[in-house]
Amino acid sequence: MDELDDISRRTLAHYERNARQFFEGTVDHDVSQNIDALLGAIESDPPCAILDLGCGPGRDLKTFTALGHRAIGLDGAAHFVEMARAYSGCEVWQQDLLHLDLPHEMFDGIFANAVLFHVPSRALPQVLEHLHAALKPGGVLFSSNPRGDNQEGWNGERYGSYYDFDNWSRLVTAAGFTPVHHYYRPAGLPREQQPWLASVWRKRSS
Repeated sequence: MDELDDISRRTLAHYERNARQFFEGTVDHDVSQNIDALLGAIESDPPCAILDLGCGPGRDLKTFTALGHRAIGLDGAAHFVEMARAYSGCEVWQQDLLHLDLPHEMFDGIFANAVLFHVPSRALPQVLEHLHAALKPGGVLFSSNPRGDNQEGWNGERYGSYYDFDNWSRLVTAAGFTPVHHYYRPAGLPREQQPWLASVWRKRSS
């Protein structure tokens, strides 16, 4: 097993061990601002085909479905996949982010909420290329990650890469996306109290 696969395995093992606690701690989190940011940028008519990347136990899958969209989940943790299927009733794929196997141009939108920061920087360009290829022309990628000063490494049992907007933008645009807008969360607080960087990106139509 190479170093990148070991990083992924160890991070997923943390979520496997803590799946139930994670669900109980996050099921009531309000991420409506992020969901609205994705759906508001999609230009195709609803219902939309949405990939919830790193869907965890299925909270947001349930929301997308309740809004009338066709949502599919993806997660690398087997316990999360089982929980998400049961909680949301949606189709959920078990795939490691470092070894994605996605259908070509299937999705109107990809919702990557608090997941892409777990990808080591060396692997991120390939992951973004896979996501780009899975979107329909004009499709939208939403991402939300803990922001930082472009450092990466272990935070307890989980690996993380923490970008500022300039470097995150450079990486995403290199994969073929154009920026729509970005913002910091939680809303309404001073910047130093907004640890999350959210951004919306579009795949060029041609």
